[in-house]
Amino acid sequence: MPQAAPHDTVTASRYAECIRACSECADACDYCAAACLREPEPRCMVQCIALDMDCAALCRVAAAAMARESAHAPEICALCARLCDSCANECARHGMAHCQACAEACRRCAEACRALSR
Repeated sequence: MPQAAPHDTVTASRYAECIRACSECADACDYCAAACLREPEPRCMVQCIALDMDCAALCRVAAAAMARESAHAPEICALCARLCDSCANECARHGMAHCQACAEACRRCAEACRALSR
């Protein structure tokens, strides 16, 4: 019997939407952290950068756990949702477009992760 390609497996996974949200959030957080470092006063962005880095890392862990259908995925998603909420709140405090875009990606990811963690 032919094996499904990895992409086909993830697309068919019950976690597909959340995996996508986590991946998009991780990318937005990476971009935001890098953009914050290029701001005229990056010292003012230390908390934002730190949360971006933590959020991106955990989103990738969550996406990987879901992709392999780990028994721990719901607990990881619950933590991911809390961290995404924190990152969204911090990014929303800043007017830069990259922070606003990151806040929105974090909110989408938090919502998707929260739905899976119930």
